[in-house]
Formats: sequence, C-alpha cells, structure tokens
Amino acid sequence: MEFQGRTADLGLLSRQLDDVVGKRGATRGRAVIMTGRRRVGKSRLVQEFCDRSGLPYTVFQATRGRNPVAERADFATALSALPGAELVAGLQAADWNQALRSLAVAVPDDSPSIAVIDEVPWLVDGDSEFEGALQTVWDRYLSAKPVLLILVGSDMSVMEALQSHGRPFFGRAAKMTVRPLHLADVQTMTGLDAADAVDALLITGGFPEIVQSWRPGTSREDFLHEAVNNPLSPLLVAGELSLLGEFPEASHARAVLEAVGSGERTFSTIAAQAGGAGALPSGTLTPILNTLLTKRVLATDLPLSTKPDTKNKRYRIADPYLRFWLAFLQRGIPLIERGRGDLALQRIERSWTTWRGRAIEPIVRESLLRLLPNEDWPDTEAIGGWWNRQNNPELDLIGTDREPVAGAVRFVGSIKWLESQPFGPREYDALVRDVLAVPGTAPDTPLVAVSRAGVVADLPLAGHWGPEDLVAAWR
Repeated sequence: MEFQGRTADLGLLSRQLDDVVGKRGATRGRAVIMTGRRRVGKSRLVQEFCDRSGLPYTVFQATRGRNPVAERADFATALSALPGAELVAGLQAADWNQALRSLAVAVPDDSPSIAVIDEVPWLVDGDSEFEGALQTVWDRYLSAKPVLLILVGSDMSVMEALQSHGRPFFGRAAKMTVRPLHLADVQTMTGLDAADAVDALLITGGFPEIVQSWRPGTSREDFLHEAVNNPLSPLLVAGELSLLGEFPEASHARAVLEAVGSGERTFSTIAAQAGGAGALPSGTLTPILNTLLTKRVLATDLPLSTKPDTKNKRYRIADPYLRFWLAFLQRGIPLIERGRGDLALQRIERSWTTWRGRAIEPIVRESLLRLLPNEDWPDTEAIGGWWNRQNNPELDLIGTDREPVAGAVRFVGSIKWLESQPFGPREYDALVRDVLAVPGTAPDTPLVAVSRAGVVADLPLAGHWGPEDLVAAWR
C-alpha cells in the first residue's frame, strides 16, 4: 500500500541522516530514540525512511519475553544486510556488549548505514545489561561510525526513562515522538471535505492502518456500516490489540480506562465506576492514573483562567480513536461477532452527535494553538476551557497569554459542532451571560466561536473559525 503522510517525521529523520553522511559538516554517528503509542505506525515509518534513503540498513525486531541468547542470535542474523557483515559472520555473542560491537564492526568506516532496533523496552526488560552495553558500545565504537542508530519502542515510560538523567544512555540521542496522522493527512487520505475529515479523525484517531481502510470519498455512515459488518476490520481490532499489549483485561488499569472511556471525568466518579462493587481506594487509583498519564493514554485538563484551580481536574482518553472504541465498539464487538452489527451501528448513531460534541473539544483547541498567535491575536499562546465544580457554566474556549495560570484572558468562546445549525443568537447570548464567571474576564472580553455549520451574520463576535480553518492549521 502506498505510504502517505508523515512528511514532518521523514524530514526529521532525514536531517539526522544528513549529519551522518556529512551534508552539514558532521560525520559522527547519530542516535534517535523514537517512541509513540502502539499501532501508531512507528515501524512502518522507519521502514519507509530506510527504503527511501538508498543506504544499507538493518532492522532488528525484538520479541517480548524471549530468551536473551535467542534474541542476540537473531540480532547477529539481521546484521547480514550491512556491508561489513562478512567480518562478523558466524559470531555467537555471549552478551549484548559483544552483539552491539558486532554491529559496529559491520558498519564500514567510509560508508553511511542505518541500524534500527525495534521494541527496545522488551530488550531492557529481558536483559538488565542491555542499557549499559548500549552506552558502552555507543561511546567507544558506534558514535565514531557513519551510522544512524534508531531505537524504537511503544512503552513511552521506558523509552523516556532511557534518556533520563542517571541512566546509561542519557544525553546521547535525539528524542522523537511519532504521533497519529494529523487532521490534514486524514483529509488527504480519505478524500473528504474538511467537516467530514474531522469526523474521520474522531473515529480513526489518525492511526494509519485504520485511516487506510477508509476508502477515499466514503461517508462516515458507510464506513461505519462496513466496519461493524466485518469482525476483522482494523477499526474493531486495533483497539483491543493496543490495550492488550499494555493492560490485561482483568486489571484495575483496564477498568479505569473503561471508566474514563464511558464518560467519567473526575477522580471520584472514575473511582466509583472502576471499583465495581465499591469505589477504588485513592491509594490504588492514584498510581494507576499516574501510570496512564505517563504512558500518554490519559490526559488531564484544568480550568484555564487568571485564578489557579487544581481541584477541578478532569481526565480524558488522550487519543480520539481509543476514546471512540471504548465508548462504542468495545461493548459492540459481541454483537458484531454474532452478525448483529446493525445493533452496534444503531448505538453509535443514537449517541453520535452528543459524543462528538465533547470529543471535538481537544482537537479544536490543539488546532487553534497552531493558528495562534497571529496578527489578530498576537498575545494568545494558550487555549483551554473553563468550568466550576457544578459545571454551570462550562465554557469551551478560553484564550490566554499563558498557562496553567493566565496573566490575562484574551477571549472566551464556544464550540457548536452540528451539521445544519450555525452558531446563532442563542449561543451568543449564552456566552454573554456566562463570560463574567471566568476569573480575569470583563464585560468587554472578546467573544469567539468555532462552528461546523458557520455563524449567523451580524453577530458581534471578535473571531470565528470553521472546519476549513481547523484543517488549514495542519497544512
């Protein structure tokens, strides 16, 4: 299948390779630590980069829980693709120090190469000496070779720990996070207009294998109809595979994720939902939430204003696809497997508009942050929402000069994401009524709107954005 998107990621890797081949005056080896959620397309990206480079390369894929001796044997086999492979042919490395030194020997001094080690966290878990060996061989041999070493892993906490202070490989590699495909890439690949492309992003999360299954020009309704009538469709399968890779089905962490995915947003309601018969104790829930935040599966939001407020923290699923999967598909899979995808689809359609109205908020805020500051809003560098404990009022958009505590509120706004109902007088009047509840606002605080169906003429808004603007933010 044709590789699409990822222009920025390929460019970043190319700049690192330029240093290796001497295009920018440097000839020493370079290392990149690449991380990102499972199934986000890291391995496919690396393979495409290697193929486009035209250089010799080797890719070694670790296996979870495998015997270190067998792993090192496979690593030695993978070196056969490098120019100096004959120099280490038949070598049986007794440890990772010897195995990685073999890599250094297989990379010639006068010809650049690329070496990829995929699923590094599994090597770290399987052999406590791997990290130290990597640092030693890099410092003594590999860093002086014309090699780009790419270390890939899905466990973001382990990959970030590799480069933390006090760990052997600290300060030796550039960091690269591979994120899902962005809104503009999703629009290009699905061939949809801007508004429908936003829907496609909410459903697929920008995960490449799911976006690629969306035939260009297919409507949301038709795509979902096809997916729920195919138990093996990527839309159904990817969520379970992603979760099982990190969170066993019966674990407390899985229960917490399912609680947040079902719509619970506060600590107390998550504890009640995830606990089953009784609420999860704080001592159990707090470390689980911290782990999920570290792994970037969950994200948190705080009310944004000139007054600090840490008591009204909200939790949400970080990526749109997993949010959609947990809300609709997880409990629909048994129906789909017995041939009743129509019932699963009915559930989605029944709640789609309400669910989308909440799910769109992080995407709107992130897109606006790419558009601002600009000439109209030169001092707006943070965008969030605001709510009180009673969620009355609850405001979708707060633009400020900084976060987490603003020095000044630049605008207050609302999101209306309905197909045929524009942002009108009723929504404007609600903004006027609620704006002064936000600390740092005044009667003349500018009001703005984001609307799927446009804005009624002559409303005294200081600014408004639509689907085309959100897509343009990612071009």
